Amino acid sequence: MSDKNKGLIHGRILVTGGTGSWGHELCTQLLEITEVTEIIVLSRNEHKQVEMEREFNSKRMRFVIGDVRDKDSLLDSMSGINVVFHLAALKHVPVCERNSWQTVETNIIGTHNVVMCAMEAKVEIVVDVSTDKAVEPHNIYGITKACGEKLVTNAQHNYDTSTKFVCVRGGNVMGTNGSVLPLFKKQIQTLNRLTVTDPGMTRFLMSTREAIHLIFEAVSIAQGGETFVMRMQSIEVARIAEAMIAKYGDEKTRIEVIGARPGEKKHEVLISRSEIPHTYELSDRYFVIIPEIGRERYAPIIKQGKLTELQEFSSQNAPTLSNEAFLSQLGAEAWA
Repeated sequence: MSDKNKGLIHGRILVTGGTGSWGHELCTQLLEITEVTEIIVLSRNEHKQVEMEREFNSKRMRFVIGDVRDKDSLLDSMSGINVVFHLAALKHVPVCERNSWQTVETNIIGTHNVVMCAMEAKVEIVVDVSTDKAVEPHNIYGITKACGEKLVTNAQHNYDTSTKFVCVRGGNVMGTNGSVLPLFKKQIQTLNRLTVTDPGMTRFLMSTREAIHLIFEAVSIAQGGETFVMRMQSIEVARIAEAMIAKYGDEKTRIEVIGARPGEKKHEVLISRSEIPHTYELSDRYFVIIPEIGRERYAPIIKQGKLTELQEFSSQNAPTLSNEAFLSQLGAEAWA
Protein backbone atom coordinates (compact mmCIF):
# COMPACT_ATOMS: atom_id res chain seq x y z
CA MET A 1 0.00 0.00 0.00
CA SER A 2 1.29 3.44 -0.89
CA ASP A 3 2.14 6.09 1.68
CA LYS A 4 -0.64 8.21 0.18
CA ASN A 5 -3.23 5.55 1.01
CA LYS A 6 -1.85 5.18 4.50
CA GLY A 7 -2.13 8.90 5.16
CA LEU A 8 -5.83 8.96 4.29
CA ILE A 9 -6.70 5.91 6.39
CA HIS A 10 -5.68 7.10 9.81
CA GLY A 11 -6.77 7.72 13.36
CA ARG A 12 -9.85 5.99 14.73
CA ILE A 13 -11.70 3.61 12.39
CA LEU A 14 -15.24 2.24 12.76
CA VAL A 15 -16.10 -1.00 10.96
CA THR A 16 -19.82 -1.80 10.95
CA GLY A 17 -20.58 -5.49 10.57
CA GLY A 18 -16.91 -6.03 11.31
CA THR A 19 -17.06 -9.62 12.58
CA GLY A 20 -17.79 -11.09 9.14
CA SER A 21 -15.18 -12.35 6.70
CA TRP A 22 -14.86 -8.96 4.96
CA GLY A 23 -14.39 -7.30 8.34
CA HIS A 24 -11.84 -9.87 9.44
CA GLU A 25 -9.57 -9.21 6.46
CA LEU A 26 -10.19 -5.46 6.62
CA CYS A 27 -9.12 -5.33 10.27
CA THR A 28 -6.06 -7.47 9.48
CA GLN A 29 -4.91 -4.95 6.89
CA LEU A 30 -5.87 -1.90 8.96
CA LEU A 31 -3.59 -3.13 11.74
CA GLU A 32 -0.71 -3.03 9.23
CA ILE A 33 -1.17 0.76 8.96
CA THR A 34 0.71 2.48 11.75
CA GLU A 35 -1.37 5.65 11.35
CA VAL A 36 -4.45 3.75 12.51
CA THR A 37 -4.65 4.26 16.27
CA GLU A 38 -7.86 2.37 17.07
CA ILE A 39 -10.32 0.08 15.27
CA ILE A 40 -13.86 -0.13 16.65
CA VAL A 41 -15.69 -3.24 15.46
CA LEU A 42 -19.46 -2.80 15.66
CA SER A 43 -21.70 -5.85 15.24
CA ARG A 44 -24.67 -7.68 16.73
CA ASN A 45 -22.99 -11.07 17.17
CA GLU A 46 -21.54 -11.44 20.66
CA HIS A 47 -20.08 -14.89 19.97
CA LYS A 48 -18.20 -13.74 16.88
CA GLN A 49 -16.92 -10.68 18.72
CA VAL A 50 -15.50 -12.79 21.53
CA GLU A 51 -13.83 -15.14 19.03
CA MET A 52 -12.40 -12.28 16.96
CA GLU A 53 -11.14 -10.40 20.03
CA ARG A 54 -9.30 -13.51 21.23
CA GLU A 55 -7.84 -14.16 17.78
CA PHE A 56 -6.54 -10.63 17.16
CA ASN A 57 -5.57 -9.90 20.78
CA SER A 58 -4.75 -6.30 19.85
CA LYS A 59 -4.81 -3.28 22.15
CA ARG A 60 -5.65 -1.18 19.08
CA MET A 61 -9.02 -2.92 18.66
CA ARG A 62 -12.25 -2.43 20.59
CA PHE A 63 -15.43 -4.45 20.14
CA VAL A 64 -18.88 -2.91 20.56
CA ILE A 65 -22.22 -4.73 20.51
CA GLY A 66 -24.49 -2.61 18.36
CA ASP A 67 -26.80 -2.44 15.39
CA VAL A 68 -26.88 0.04 12.51
CA ARG A 69 -30.67 0.06 12.96
CA ASP A 70 -30.17 1.73 16.35
CA LYS A 71 -29.29 5.32 15.46
CA ASP A 72 -28.53 6.44 19.01
CA SER A 73 -25.98 3.72 19.77
CA LEU A 74 -24.50 4.14 16.28
CA LEU A 75 -23.96 7.83 16.90
CA ASP A 76 -22.24 7.03 20.21
CA SER A 77 -19.88 4.66 18.39
CA MET A 78 -19.01 7.33 15.81
CA SER A 79 -17.82 9.90 18.33
CA GLY A 80 -14.27 10.91 17.36
CA ILE A 81 -14.13 8.54 14.38
CA ASN A 82 -12.07 9.50 11.31
CA VAL A 83 -13.07 6.78 8.82
CA VAL A 84 -16.12 4.50 8.64
CA PHE A 85 -16.15 1.26 6.64
CA HIS A 86 -19.80 0.24 6.33
CA LEU A 87 -19.99 -3.55 5.91
CA ALA A 88 -23.10 -4.33 7.96
CA ALA A 89 -25.78 -5.99 5.81
CA LEU A 90 -28.11 -8.92 5.50
CA LYS A 91 -26.71 -10.59 2.39
CA HIS A 92 -27.71 -14.23 1.93
CA VAL A 93 -30.14 -14.10 -0.99
CA PRO A 94 -32.60 -16.83 0.12
CA VAL A 95 -32.63 -15.53 3.71
CA CYS A 96 -33.29 -12.00 2.50
CA GLU A 97 -36.14 -13.23 0.27
CA ARG A 98 -37.80 -14.85 3.30
CA ASN A 99 -37.18 -11.84 5.56
CA SER A 100 -37.82 -8.89 3.29
CA TRP A 101 -38.61 -6.24 5.87
CA GLN A 102 -35.68 -7.18 8.07
CA THR A 103 -33.49 -6.78 4.99
CA VAL A 104 -34.95 -3.30 4.36
CA GLU A 105 -34.39 -2.34 8.01
CA THR A 106 -30.71 -3.30 7.94
CA ASN A 107 -29.63 -2.55 4.38
CA ILE A 108 -31.62 0.64 3.76
CA ILE A 109 -32.59 2.18 7.10
CA GLY A 110 -29.31 1.05 8.67
CA THR A 111 -27.32 2.63 5.83
CA HIS A 112 -29.32 5.86 6.14
CA ASN A 113 -28.46 5.90 9.85
CA VAL A 114 -24.77 5.50 9.00
CA VAL A 115 -24.96 8.47 6.63
CA MET A 116 -26.77 10.76 9.07
CA CYS A 117 -24.64 9.81 12.10
CA ALA A 118 -21.41 10.24 10.11
CA MET A 119 -22.35 13.79 9.19
CA GLU A 120 -23.38 14.64 12.74
CA ALA A 121 -20.13 13.18 14.11
CA LYS A 122 -18.11 14.97 11.40
CA VAL A 123 -16.49 11.77 10.19
CA GLU A 124 -13.93 12.45 7.43
CA ILE A 125 -14.90 9.65 5.04
CA VAL A 126 -17.52 6.89 4.82
CA VAL A 127 -16.85 3.88 2.59
CA ASP A 128 -19.89 1.76 1.72
CA VAL A 129 -19.03 -1.74 0.48
CA SER A 130 -21.61 -2.88 -2.07
CA THR A 131 -22.19 -5.78 -4.43
CA ASP A 132 -22.87 -6.73 -8.03
CA LYS A 133 -26.32 -7.82 -6.81
CA ALA A 134 -27.17 -4.08 -6.59
CA VAL A 135 -26.99 -3.73 -10.40
CA GLU A 136 -30.24 -4.50 -12.22
CA PRO A 137 -31.40 -6.31 -9.07
CA HIS A 138 -33.59 -9.40 -9.22
CA ASN A 139 -34.01 -9.93 -5.48
CA ILE A 140 -34.69 -8.02 -2.27
CA TYR A 141 -31.02 -8.14 -1.28
CA GLY A 142 -29.94 -6.46 -4.51
CA ILE A 143 -32.76 -3.91 -4.35
CA THR A 144 -31.84 -2.87 -0.82
CA LYS A 145 -28.13 -2.66 -1.63
CA ALA A 146 -28.95 -0.50 -4.68
CA CYS A 147 -30.91 1.84 -2.40
CA GLY A 148 -28.02 1.84 0.04
CA GLU A 149 -25.60 2.85 -2.71
CA LYS A 150 -27.81 5.80 -3.66
CA LEU A 151 -28.24 6.90 -0.05
CA VAL A 152 -24.45 7.02 0.32
CA THR A 153 -23.47 8.61 -3.00
CA ASN A 154 -26.39 11.08 -3.07
CA ALA A 155 -25.50 12.30 0.41
CA GLN A 156 -22.49 14.07 -1.10
CA HIS A 157 -24.77 16.41 -3.03
CA ASN A 158 -27.94 16.41 -0.92
CA TYR A 159 -26.30 17.80 2.21
CA ASP A 160 -23.86 20.56 3.02
CA THR A 161 -21.31 18.34 4.68
CA SER A 162 -17.56 18.01 5.13
CA THR A 163 -17.88 14.22 5.23
CA LYS A 164 -16.77 12.44 2.07
CA PHE A 165 -18.97 9.55 0.94
CA VAL A 166 -17.83 6.83 -1.46
CA CYS A 167 -19.16 3.46 -2.56
CA VAL A 168 -17.06 0.46 -3.59
CA ARG A 169 -18.86 -2.25 -5.59
CA GLY A 170 -17.51 -5.75 -6.11
CA GLY A 171 -18.53 -9.29 -6.96
CA ASN A 172 -17.85 -12.52 -5.11
CA VAL A 173 -14.84 -12.52 -2.85
CA MET A 174 -13.28 -15.87 -1.93
CA GLY A 175 -14.24 -17.17 1.48
CA THR A 176 -16.55 -14.32 2.48
CA ASN A 177 -19.96 -14.94 4.00
CA GLY A 178 -22.23 -15.77 1.09
CA SER A 179 -19.41 -17.15 -1.05
CA VAL A 180 -20.04 -20.68 -2.31
CA LEU A 181 -16.43 -21.79 -1.98
CA PRO A 182 -16.36 -22.71 1.75
CA LEU A 183 -19.71 -24.47 1.24
CA PHE A 184 -18.28 -26.52 -1.63
CA LYS A 185 -15.28 -27.48 0.50
CA LYS A 186 -17.50 -28.56 3.40
CA GLN A 187 -19.84 -30.53 1.14
CA ILE A 188 -16.94 -32.41 -0.46
CA GLN A 189 -15.31 -33.23 2.87
CA THR A 190 -18.51 -34.34 4.62
CA LEU A 191 -20.70 -35.72 1.80
CA ASN A 192 -18.21 -36.25 -1.04
CA ARG A 193 -20.53 -34.33 -3.32
CA LEU A 194 -21.41 -30.73 -3.95
CA THR A 195 -24.60 -29.01 -5.04
CA VAL A 196 -24.68 -26.58 -7.97
CA THR A 197 -27.75 -24.54 -8.86
CA ASP A 198 -26.79 -24.01 -12.53
CA PRO A 199 -23.42 -25.10 -13.96
CA GLY A 200 -23.67 -22.48 -16.72
CA MET A 201 -23.86 -19.57 -14.27
CA THR A 202 -20.91 -17.20 -14.24
CA ARG A 203 -19.68 -15.24 -11.24
CA PHE A 204 -17.10 -12.53 -10.61
CA LEU A 205 -14.34 -13.71 -8.28
CA MET A 206 -11.44 -12.09 -6.43
CA SER A 207 -9.25 -12.89 -3.44
CA THR A 208 -10.23 -11.32 -0.12
CA ARG A 209 -6.91 -9.54 0.32
CA GLU A 210 -6.98 -8.05 -3.18
CA ALA A 211 -10.52 -6.77 -2.62
CA ILE A 212 -9.47 -4.89 0.52
CA HIS A 213 -6.46 -3.44 -1.34
CA LEU A 214 -8.84 -1.99 -3.93
CA ILE A 215 -11.05 -0.49 -1.23
CA PHE A 216 -8.00 1.31 0.17
CA GLU A 217 -7.04 2.52 -3.31
CA ALA A 218 -10.52 3.96 -3.80
CA VAL A 219 -10.17 5.92 -0.56
CA SER A 220 -6.92 7.43 -1.85
CA ILE A 221 -8.48 9.11 -4.91
CA ALA A 222 -12.15 9.55 -4.01
CA GLN A 223 -13.59 13.05 -4.41
CA GLY A 224 -16.86 12.02 -2.78
CA GLY A 225 -20.05 10.68 -4.35
CA GLU A 226 -18.44 8.17 -6.73
CA THR A 227 -18.96 4.44 -7.06
CA PHE A 228 -15.72 2.51 -7.53
CA VAL A 229 -16.12 -0.83 -9.29
CA MET A 230 -13.58 -3.60 -8.88
CA ARG A 231 -12.33 -4.82 -12.24
CA MET A 232 -12.81 -8.50 -11.49
CA GLN A 233 -12.39 -11.61 -13.58
CA SER A 234 -15.20 -14.15 -13.86
CA ILE A 235 -15.51 -17.92 -13.92
CA GLU A 236 -18.23 -20.47 -14.65
CA VAL A 237 -19.72 -22.17 -11.61
CA ALA A 238 -19.07 -25.55 -13.26
CA ARG A 239 -15.33 -24.80 -13.44
CA ILE A 240 -15.32 -23.71 -9.80
CA ALA A 241 -16.93 -27.00 -8.85
CA GLU A 242 -14.47 -29.04 -10.92
CA ALA A 243 -11.47 -27.19 -9.47
CA MET A 244 -12.76 -27.66 -5.91
CA ILE A 245 -13.19 -31.40 -6.54
CA ALA A 246 -9.64 -31.57 -7.93
CA LYS A 247 -8.32 -29.95 -4.74
CA TYR A 248 -10.49 -31.57 -2.06
CA GLY A 249 -12.28 -34.53 -3.62
CA ASP A 250 -11.55 -37.78 -5.41
CA GLU A 251 -12.80 -39.78 -8.39
CA LYS A 252 -16.03 -40.60 -6.51
CA THR A 253 -16.97 -36.97 -5.77
CA ARG A 254 -20.05 -36.00 -7.73
CA ILE A 255 -21.83 -32.79 -8.70
CA GLU A 256 -25.58 -32.53 -8.04
CA VAL A 257 -27.50 -29.91 -10.03
CA ILE A 258 -30.40 -28.60 -7.91
CA GLY A 259 -31.70 -25.65 -9.96
CA ALA A 260 -31.51 -21.90 -9.41
CA ARG A 261 -32.59 -20.47 -6.06
CA PRO A 262 -35.21 -17.69 -5.81
CA GLY A 263 -33.69 -14.37 -6.87
CA GLU A 264 -30.57 -15.81 -8.53
CA LYS A 265 -29.31 -14.51 -11.88
CA LYS A 266 -27.46 -16.59 -14.46
CA HIS A 267 -24.87 -13.83 -14.99
CA GLU A 268 -24.03 -10.93 -12.67
CA VAL A 269 -23.48 -7.32 -13.75
CA LEU A 270 -21.04 -4.89 -12.11
CA ILE A 271 -21.74 -1.92 -14.41
CA SER A 272 -25.07 -1.58 -16.19
CA ARG A 273 -25.64 -0.14 -19.64
CA SER A 274 -27.26 2.94 -18.11
CA GLU A 275 -24.14 3.60 -15.99
CA ILE A 276 -21.65 3.23 -18.85
CA PRO A 277 -21.93 6.88 -20.10
CA HIS A 278 -20.64 8.05 -16.69
CA THR A 279 -17.99 5.35 -16.18
CA TYR A 280 -14.27 6.08 -16.36
CA GLU A 281 -11.33 3.70 -16.49
CA LEU A 282 -8.52 4.82 -14.20
CA SER A 283 -6.41 1.66 -14.25
CA ASP A 284 -6.62 -2.05 -14.98
CA ARG A 285 -7.86 -2.53 -11.42
CA TYR A 286 -11.07 -0.51 -11.19
CA PHE A 287 -13.65 1.68 -12.89
CA VAL A 288 -15.21 4.83 -11.42
CA ILE A 289 -18.86 5.77 -11.95
CA ILE A 290 -19.29 9.50 -11.35
CA PRO A 291 -22.65 11.12 -10.54
CA GLU A 292 -24.54 12.98 -13.25
CA ILE A 293 -24.69 16.08 -11.06
CA GLY A 294 -21.79 18.22 -9.86
CA ARG A 295 -19.38 16.98 -12.53
CA GLU A 296 -16.92 19.79 -11.80
CA ARG A 297 -16.13 18.04 -8.51
CA TYR A 298 -14.76 15.07 -10.45
CA ALA A 299 -12.41 16.97 -12.76
CA PRO A 300 -9.33 15.08 -11.43
CA ILE A 301 -10.92 11.72 -12.28
CA ILE A 302 -12.17 12.88 -15.68
CA LYS A 303 -8.71 14.27 -16.48
CA GLN A 304 -6.82 11.22 -15.24
CA GLY A 305 -9.07 8.53 -16.74
CA LYS A 306 -10.97 7.85 -19.93
CA LEU A 307 -14.58 6.98 -20.64
CA THR A 308 -14.94 3.24 -20.92
CA GLU A 309 -15.76 1.75 -24.29
CA LEU A 310 -17.59 -1.22 -22.78
CA GLN A 311 -21.32 -1.67 -23.36
CA GLU A 312 -21.70 -3.16 -19.89
CA PHE A 313 -19.47 -5.06 -17.47
CA SER A 314 -20.95 -8.45 -16.70
CA SER A 315 -19.63 -11.83 -15.62
CA GLN A 316 -20.61 -13.10 -19.05
CA ASN A 317 -18.22 -10.78 -20.92
CA ALA A 318 -15.54 -10.12 -18.27
CA PRO A 319 -12.01 -11.53 -18.64
CA THR A 320 -12.01 -15.20 -17.65
CA LEU A 321 -10.22 -16.43 -14.55
CA SER A 322 -8.18 -19.49 -15.51
CA ASN A 323 -8.26 -22.71 -13.48
CA GLU A 324 -4.60 -22.19 -12.58
CA ALA A 325 -5.19 -18.62 -11.37
CA PHE A 326 -8.27 -19.72 -9.44
CA LEU A 327 -6.39 -22.48 -7.64
CA SER A 328 -3.49 -20.11 -6.93
CA GLN A 329 -5.81 -17.54 -5.36
CA LEU A 330 -7.62 -20.29 -3.48
CA GLY A 331 -4.37 -21.52 -2.01
CA ALA A 332 -3.65 -18.07 -0.57
CA GLU A 333 -6.93 -17.99 1.37
CA ALA A 334 -6.59 -18.76 5.10
CA TRP A 335 -9.81 -20.81 5.24
CA ALA A 336 -8.75 -23.02 2.30
